[in-house]
Amino acid sequence: MMPFTYERAQSPAAAAAAVARNPNAKFIAGGTNLLDLMKIEIETPRHLVDVNRLALDKIETTPEGGLRIGALVRNTDLAADPRVMRDYAVLTRALVAGASGQLRNKATTAGNLLQRTRCPYFYDPAQPCNKRQPGSGCAAIGGVTRSLGIIGTSDACLATHPSDMAVAMRLLDATVETVKPDGSTRRIAIAEFHRLPGDTPEIETTLETGELITAVTLPPPLGGQHFYRKVRDRASYAFALVSVAAVVQKDGSGRVALGGVAPKPWRIEAAEAEMPKGASAVMALLLADAKPTPENAFKRPLSERTLATILTQARS
Repeated sequence: MMPFTYERAQSPAAAAAAVARNPNAKFIAGGTNLLDLMKIEIETPRHLVDVNRLALDKIETTPEGGLRIGALVRNTDLAADPRVMRDYAVLTRALVAGASGQLRNKATTAGNLLQRTRCPYFYDPAQPCNKRQPGSGCAAIGGVTRSLGIIGTSDACLATHPSDMAVAMRLLDATVETVKPDGSTRRIAIAEFHRLPGDTPEIETTLETGELITAVTLPPPLGGQHFYRKVRDRASYAFALVSVAAVVQKDGSGRVALGGVAPKPWRIEAAEAEMPKGASAVMALLLADAKPTPENAFKRPLSERTLATILTQARS
């Protein structure tokens, strides 16, 4: 691990300013992803700004009837909150499907949104990776792609986003609240928060330098039946080959978002008009632009079958 300096931030704006004025600085909260990457020198920050003592760990009801979730709310606490379990059950189910109990006790809401890909080539410093070293190439292209993306990828990157929580947040139309180094704030729709790789896969979000997530806001509850089904190689502590988050209403309408198939949580609202017609009709639009490799082409029928299972369960 490379040597680094450390400070504890006294306010969100001070934390943002501290990272902005250090060219190679990072925020640290739970550290469940960052510390692993530092140990193998994929992340090499020279300065860490600890935000754990900031008052960003509350879940509060908003005037509109939704929830405001502080950036430092731990995944375990968020999943177990009675309001989340009752009104946003898809979020509880997605969180419980992620990682292990020990990691969920440390992982934060903001950190979950910002975790890096688990592409094996990203984690192997001996292999070229445009996310890790821009312009070096993508070893996944022509390599082992079974776990990688089938849609939203580019000639520069095939990696998928690993978060379960983010898929549920995308389904629920969450909003990310931030503070900038100058103290100003903004709100970013979750649909616009994660970027597709294009020619710059190293730029993964729309956050600016030093910008700190302070909260994630959920709109009023959707109602309906909430589902999160995660298909993976083993029953626990494994990332999704495919995951499907869905809310299904009594009339068969609803929403659906996918994980494990793209560089960001994948949702196409136009596809949801096809929900009453069944999973095949939804996936025909949701994955219309998919470009799978021979090794991961199974993800398309697997996504359809997983959604079909959800729709069958919703009708039963």
